[in-house]
Amino acid sequence: MRFVNNSVEDLKIAYVGGGSRGWAWGLMSDLAQESHMSGDVYLYDIDYLAAKNNEIIGNKIRGNFKYHATETIDKALLNANFVIISILPGTLDEMESDVHTPEKFGIYQSVGDSTGLGGNVRGLRTLPMFQEFAKAIEKNCPDAWVINYTNPMTMCVRMLYETFPKIKAFGCCHEVFGTQNLLKNILENKLNVGEINRSDIKVEVTGINHFTWLTKAQYRNIDIYPLFKEYAEEILLKEVSEDDHSGDNWINKLFKTSNKVKCDLFLRYGKIAAAGDRHLSEFCPNNWYLGCPENVDKWAFALTPVSFRKQELDERLKKSEDLISGKLDFQINPTGEEGVAQIKAILGLGDLTTNVNLPNMGQIPNIPLGAVVETNAFFSANNVSPIFAGDIPCDILGLIEPVVCCQETMIKAAKNRDLKLAFKAFLGDPQNILNIEQSKELFMLMLKNTEKYLSMYELDNFKL
Repeated sequence: MRFVNNSVEDLKIAYVGGGSRGWAWGLMSDLAQESHMSGDVYLYDIDYLAAKNNEIIGNKIRGNFKYHATETIDKALLNANFVIISILPGTLDEMESDVHTPEKFGIYQSVGDSTGLGGNVRGLRTLPMFQEFAKAIEKNCPDAWVINYTNPMTMCVRMLYETFPKIKAFGCCHEVFGTQNLLKNILENKLNVGEINRSDIKVEVTGINHFTWLTKAQYRNIDIYPLFKEYAEEILLKEVSEDDHSGDNWINKLFKTSNKVKCDLFLRYGKIAAAGDRHLSEFCPNNWYLGCPENVDKWAFALTPVSFRKQELDERLKKSEDLISGKLDFQINPTGEEGVAQIKAILGLGDLTTNVNLPNMGQIPNIPLGAVVETNAFFSANNVSPIFAGDIPCDILGLIEPVVCCQETMIKAAKNRDLKLAFKAFLGDPQNILNIEQSKELFMLMLKNTEKYLSMYELDNFKL
């Protein structure tokens, strides 16, 4: 890597999970629009053919980066300046068990990848992989900056530091960006301020990934909170119509929400919950917003089925074939993600303040030190410094703290390959409404369904 006239050349980026048909293409698009950096992106994936296909697609794009698929993680990581991790732990079949097996016991999940019973079992699969990633990074590129996009975000970043304490890693999530866009739209509609940018909405962020909260939201000298209160009251008075459950608003867009959960939480706690309703609902007591499909309908968000994700994957595989054959041209559009902007800031090509997931070094005093939290951080040359967010308000802390304790327990369980300890986290999760015997039955069933990716736990000899 070398600096030439306010640009960086010969940059090496390693992409773990480089066969991705989503995040990888997004990175390609954002890098193609970047004129101040050039270099090589090494794509590693357990599915080498998928990485090789992305090599072909990436090298068809006119830009400053060349793409290389590698068959070993060591080759991808060797002397890398930046490492991006975006993997699917297992397959969508395993995710299908995470999300839908608890339904047999009356527990419904809208996402099932970060918290709740599905998030816990996904963590058991994922965390040993992140131990191996951390060891490989320590061996091949100990000074690299590591950006994680994989869920369960909080536990993944925690395990990287638990395995390699000197790692320079952080986790990125776009949920806060979505809330900033919502606030932008509220401002434009209510105050007729003209079109503004998302980044013009200045927010103070606190909490944990997918359960972040804005303790302050401002545009120039305008406090957005009174406007959001008006918006929240309007949304909660609005009846759920047939249109909310049909056509493009519902069946074909199962990631959309009405913001009713976000608005209800605001009127309960006086702070803006900064994630989508599908995520927020999973961090609250089960009977508030989930409970049963009828209750989910009432709050007008979606229980996103894994069958939808499988259909979407089939469509992306077809798109990959068309991009490789030339039947389809690669569209270069801004993704709205900040990964490339973060890389530039760390390289010294301009400062940046944005929300990221980092171990708690005191930025949230009433969360245990070391636990991964999400706050704003300041990015500058070779530096990412979390910004002090202060104590989480006690009433909101009552929702967050039990999840943090479960996540910390699951980290220890995965590190020590201790399934009995993992069950304690599973049993204590706020989404678990079952008695002990039912919990044992469900836990064992979910482990059995995903045993292909749990061989490190000696599942054959495990009994509760």
